[in-house]
Amino acid sequence: MKDIDGFELSPKKSQYLMFILEHNGKAFTTNLAEHFRLDPSTVTKTVTEMSSTGLIEHERYGSICLTDRGREYAEFLIRRHRIVELMLSHYGLTAEEACVEATRLEGHISKDLVDKICTSLGHPTMGICGPIKHDTCCCCPGED
Repeated sequence: MKDIDGFELSPKKSQYLMFILEHNGKAFTTNLAEHFRLDPSTVTKTVTEMSSTGLIEHERYGSICLTDRGREYAEFLIRRHRIVELMLSHYGLTAEEACVEATRLEGHISKDLVDKICTSLGHPTMGICGPIKHDTCCCCPGED
């Protein structure tokens, strides 16, 4: 995804995309409401706004599904989270602390910076909370 900078969505909307990807690319408003401890109407409003991005498809009272572009973007978001938390763990944060701080910071970190951090870490394939996929990365040799 060379045409992204990492700032296309708000942090909350980014969290929604990652959640949907982690649930096989499909979720329901009730799933998101329960997970994020929000009122279903709040989730519905946000999902309706997100539908115009082309990253998800949502039918009223139906499932919320990632589009191909949405899946690719969500994979980038997960990669960004795992690279940032891995970097933070190198500075003495526990796994839990690194995850919490990465969640706070990641919405302010560009794709270019993520790629540079990835390079400085030696293109890791495993983060604290799971594998790091590099197919959304333009900095990893042979992975573009």
